[in-house]
Amino acid sequence: MFKKVFKFSVNGNGSAHTDAIATTNPESAESVAERPEPAPRETIVPPKWSDFEQIYQSAAVKLPRMAYGILKVREMAESPHLAGMTPEAKRCALLMALEAAGVEIEDLLQDAIARQRALSDYEDGQQTRLGDLEARKTEENRAIQGELDRITAQYMARIQANLDEIAHQQDQFHAWQKRKQQECQRMTDTAALLVPPGSMTQNGTLTAVLERASAGRR
Repeated sequence: MFKKVFKFSVNGNGSAHTDAIATTNPESAESVAERPEPAPRETIVPPKWSDFEQIYQSAAVKLPRMAYGILKVREMAESPHLAGMTPEAKRCALLMALEAAGVEIEDLLQDAIARQRALSDYEDGQQTRLGDLEARKTEENRAIQGELDRITAQYMARIQANLDEIAHQQDQFHAWQKRKQQECQRMTDTAALLVPPGSMTQNGTLTAVLERASAGRR
């Protein structure tokens, strides 16, 4: 027997689907169809990850134009010609080259500070964009989950209505079987009055009554 969870009324043809759905979801199909579409939400553009050179060129504080910037000195320090040298020897070689080129160490340090600041500003901006994207997508996910829960509840109500209808029809069938047995027994009892009485050992079935009737005609 199926468990009945939702109360519903059965109409003349035994259908319980419409009533169960109306009880669970008071909104009619027309009202759902006429529900206005939600207004389009502002699109959040996902962060775009620029390479370092693009970040340097688009920095809020323009970097000074130098023949020898900190990046150029970094290339020099990573040159295979200086490979294997001790840090002190490499430092002396770089200082000699920079002195020959007339480059001030202070300018190089300021260039390094400005570039790192540009990277940090870019990082902060991207982190803000990422946070905005995460917040918007989380909000959208909540809306989607709410819609999914609503639809799931409607379909679960339909499933339960089907189970309730099956259970109701089974109850009706079992009740009919009981009435059928009573009807058959009444006919058997009536038929037994029309034939000679049998022994007490004979059962009260219609077959036994027919056998007694046949024996009486012999």
